[in-house]
Amino acid sequence: MFRSRKVPTEPPRAIHDAMVRGEVILIDVREPNEYAIERIHGALLYPLSTFDPAGLPDEVGKQVVLQCGSGKRSEMAFNKALAAGVKVRSHMGGGIMAWKAAGLPVISTDPSTGVIRDQG
Repeated sequence: MFRSRKVPTEPPRAIHDAMVRGEVILIDVREPNEYAIERIHGALLYPLSTFDPAGLPDEVGKQVVLQCGSGKRSEMAFNKALAAGVKVRSHMGGGIMAWKAAGLPVISTDPSTGVIRDQG
């Protein structure tokens, strides 16, 4: 039986700064409808419902960080990657909710009008 381990967690500001420096690739494991409504600049979508760690980007010089809405699904995805032997740096604690609480930019779509708001 697979047993999860303590998942390395980083705060949103640290992830943001690592993204700006080009050190990480942020992977959003939420579902497509969530991603369409609101997402972090530069985050790539790999929904947990179809998550295959073997398909994660493997870019030289960059590490993968996982993110979701609150942190629960990104922890699950981290453990799936660990079980598959795929190296992932960490997950973002608190997910996109913590990212927004830290005042970091997101792209959002108004579901009633389709208007995109780019806050960054």
